Amino acid sequence: MVALVGLRFDKMLAELSQPFELHPNQITEWRRQLLNKATDVFDPVGKTPLTVDLKPLHAEIGQQALPLDFLNSTLIKVELLSTSK
Repeated sequence: MVALVGLRFDKMLAELSQPFELHPNQITEWRRQLLNKATDVFDPVGKTPLTVDLKPLHAEIGQQALPLDFLNSTLIKVELLSTSK
């Protein structure tokens, strides 16, 4: 795990990047992005809440539920047939 204390590195960039097989510049870039965007992520002021259309998600759940129910009932039948022989 990368240890950050107050967004300061406890280890040198080379020490952080080596176990994760990252280039030190990648860690520096991620840190820069975090520092630039952290207020956007954690400050909800002026943000509109996300609206999600649930109808397509519910439809997809229904499409996945039907084959799962069929598979479940088929496996139960096969198990019953194999144990009754």
